Amino acid sequence: MTTLGASLSYPRTKGILLVLIAATSWGVSGTVAQYLFHQQGFSTNWLVVIRLLLAGLGLLLYAHIVGKQNIWSIWKNKQDVLQLVLFGIIGMLGVQYTFFMAIEQGNAATATVLQYLAPVLIALYFCFRTKSLPVNHEVMAIVFALGGTFLLVTKGNIHSLAISGSAFGWGILSAFALAFYTLYPVKLLSKWGTTLTVGWGMMIGGIGLSLFHPPWKFEGHWSPASFMAVAFVVLVGTLIAFLCFMESLKYIKASEASLLACIEPLSAAFLAVAWLHVSFSPIEWLGALSIIATIFILSVVKR
Repeated sequence: MTTLGASLSYPRTKGILLVLIAATSWGVSGTVAQYLFHQQGFSTNWLVVIRLLLAGLGLLLYAHIVGKQNIWSIWKNKQDVLQLVLFGIIGMLGVQYTFFMAIEQGNAATATVLQYLAPVLIALYFCFRTKSLPVNHEVMAIVFALGGTFLLVTKGNIHSLAISGSAFGWGILSAFALAFYTLYPVKLLSKWGTTLTVGWGMMIGGIGLSLFHPPWKFEGHWSPASFMAVAFVVLVGTLIAFLCFMESLKYIKASEASLLACIEPLSAAFLAVAWLHVSFSPIEWLGALSIIATIFILSVVKR
């Protein structure tokens, strides 16, 4: 019986480990990006272009070689092409650019936590769409989100800001971009799959930004450390993290994966404090935990 129980629980354990690896990689990559911005002089424009183009290419190669998919088939339907372009420019590029700008203007911990306001925005969107008032759990999540944001941004002092206005603004825009990124491509995902949709979304977003900031227009200081940092952001923090998250969904429910992914802002915050010596007071930790708590609260609501 013990052996049978262990064999039955192994797939679930594998799924949990995969999503924890993915979420930790996402969180760490944000802190590594902060290192590139603040200590190596890299620009958001260049890092976002490189991240989108290389990770997008990697996902498309994975879909073609491993997934045996025809990566060009998605371009045969005009309606799908329009949705894909909008997803790539507004969704994929939008969420990447606003998030990295929030890091450049502030720090990875605050940027990642502010981005996690997106589930509350999604809940409010569904309330508006169904023309219904928020239920008790949603009201609680909104209160936690607002209270957590206040503590995170002001450290409890209403007369001052703990972060710059630009960092706060980009962080809020990142949450809206993530909400759009989550809601918009539902039809594309169901028809073409996640890897193909996200891979092309990254490529389109990267090509779109390249028209204004080409990848050869580089700013920053190259060194072995900065090269490894860029490789980590592109490969581990984007490509491998995404594939691990998608693989985890074979073994655990999407709702469970989303909850476990909440360690992303915590890993970003802990590493930013430990490695980059970012000041994060007990009040800010309380604010961050309040925002993260909204994920657990909203998971109770069945919509």
